[in-house]
This record gives sequence, structure tokens and C-alpha cells, in this order.
Amino acid sequence: MAQLTQDATAQSPTNGGDYLIEVKHLKKYFPIKKGLFSRTVGNVRAVDDVSFGIQAGECFGLVGESGCGKSTLARVMLQLQSATDGQILFENEDILKYSGRQMRDLRKKMQIIFQDPFGSLNPRFTVRDIIGEPLKVHTNLSAKQIDDRVVELLSTVGLDPARRGRYPHEFSGGQRQRIGIARAIALNPRFVVADEAVSALDVSVQSQVLNLLMKLQRELGLTYLFIAHGLNVVRHISDRVGVMYLGKMVEVSTTDELFKHPLHPYTAALLSAIPRAEIGRKRERIVLQGDVPSPANPPSGCRFHTRCPFAKERCKTEEPPLRRVTDDRLVACHFPLE
Repeated sequence: MAQLTQDATAQSPTNGGDYLIEVKHLKKYFPIKKGLFSRTVGNVRAVDDVSFGIQAGECFGLVGESGCGKSTLARVMLQLQSATDGQILFENEDILKYSGRQMRDLRKKMQIIFQDPFGSLNPRFTVRDIIGEPLKVHTNLSAKQIDDRVVELLSTVGLDPARRGRYPHEFSGGQRQRIGIARAIALNPRFVVADEAVSALDVSVQSQVLNLLMKLQRELGLTYLFIAHGLNVVRHISDRVGVMYLGKMVEVSTTDELFKHPLHPYTAALLSAIPRAEIGRKRERIVLQGDVPSPANPPSGCRFHTRCPFAKERCKTEEPPLRRVTDDRLVACHFPLE
């Protein structure tokens, strides 16, 4: 293990980059209430002092175990949930200070593709209504123009426009997710969150949807926050990757460097669990002991120290900040891996 230099420690995690969207010291706490008068007795620290940025045109992958705060972070970034503290800068403006009218205008630039292709589509709406809804709300297009736009969008995502009068239950899971994608790009957004967008699909369909997302990114100049459990999926589509653990960002790196040489022990454990098809080569599996601690009562010091095979005394008492190792690598560890 190697300790970080003092110079690296002094640098800001976001380093003042030219980002389309950037979060600074973002927090999202959910109060725990008990008793007859619903007195607040604690907080679930779902997102706890997270800072990072996403450059225009890139795909930023976000990984971590269930419950680490990935989806909550994304929803707060889109202001689907309010932040407890911190800043969210979109095009260099803090959207947490926006009025209702400003947020309404911003919705056209920020969209989301949901995980569940079944529950995210209104079963009472036709495909024409589902995709056309944001156009009705945010534009002054006529009914004919909206229908023409729906035809164009369905063709773009690889579906037959002649089926736009049908209902969601008449489509397969992969086709429903394509409908969700068409809805997300209907207003020509700049930033799209893909929240586990392929996890509910068969493996063969996953690759088709991933290729579609990559194609749309190239053609439309989209910027993605891509949330996933499958690290191989993230490796396929992402330019950079952030690793979250218990509400904290513990490592940020370019995709190639992360998979070649993880610096945080938690990242190394995640990567060691990926099945390998190479004959004659074995990867040492890092098995983490114990369960993930509760975000309502996180451990002192480094939150990962209770499960880390390399933890030292310092890790139990001193929380490591997210520090810059090189221009494109950050890690929150007192003793990063060599």
C-alpha cells in the first residue's frame, strides 16, 4: 500500500474542471422519527458529502452495492428529491437555488431512464401518449407535430412507428425500455440519468439497449450518469467510473485504469467478483467479511474499515477524504493499494 502525497491531498476532488453538471459536498439525509409526536431521533445518511463532476459528452458510471446511495444521489441531482445540503451546478448555475419556473425550464435539459421498464410506463396510455406527454407539457407543438415527433423517436430507438397506438403490455421488456428511452430524449436533453436501465433485461437484450444508448450519445451529444450493478456493463459504456460505499464516493477513475489497477480495497473486492472466461488464469477473490453497516449509524473513521482486510488503527478513527492521486484518479483511503 502507498500513502498519498501531501500535494495530492491538498487538491480539490473536482479540481475545478469544465463540467456540465457538478455536485459539491452534496448531502441527502432522511429523518428517523419515533414516538407519538414523531420526534426526529436520527438520520439515514443516504448521500453524505459527495463531490464529483461529469463533463459534457461523457458517460460517468456509478457503481456500488445495493443501498449505497446511487439512485438517491441521481434523484437529488435531478431534483426529484430535495437536497439536505451542498451544491448542484448545472451549466455553472446552482440549481438548488432555482425557482419553480426555472426548474420547469430545466426539466427539458435533464431526463431519466428508469430501471423498471414495466412500472415506469403508464399502462393506461398508448405509446403515442407516453412519448408525447413531455412534448405536450413543455412545447407548443400541435397534435400533428407531436405525432410526427413520436414517429421520429420510435424510428430512432428501433421500434415500428406503426405500433404507437398500442399499450405497454403489448411490448416485450426490451421494447418497453426503448419506449422509455424515446420518452427521455423527446425534448433533446443535455443530461440523462440511466438508473439501472438494463438490469431488468435479459443479457442479450442488455447488449442491444447498451449499443442503442451509445449510438444516441454519439448522435445527440448526450451526457450520461449510468448507474449499474454489473461492472462489465459499466466497463462497456462508461468513460469514467465512480464507486460509492455507504453514501460516500470512495474512488473515481477512468474506466481503463479502474479495471486495471483499483486503488481502494472496496473497488478491488468488487472487481474480484467478476467472473472471468480466460482459461488458465485465476483471480484471487477478495471476500468481504460481515454485512454493510447501517447508513443510520455508520462506523467512525473510514466507513469501510469494518470490512476492509487492510484496515489499520488510523482507519478506525480518521475519515479519509476523497483525494486526488493523479489528474484523473481520486481515492478516499489512507492506504491505497499499490
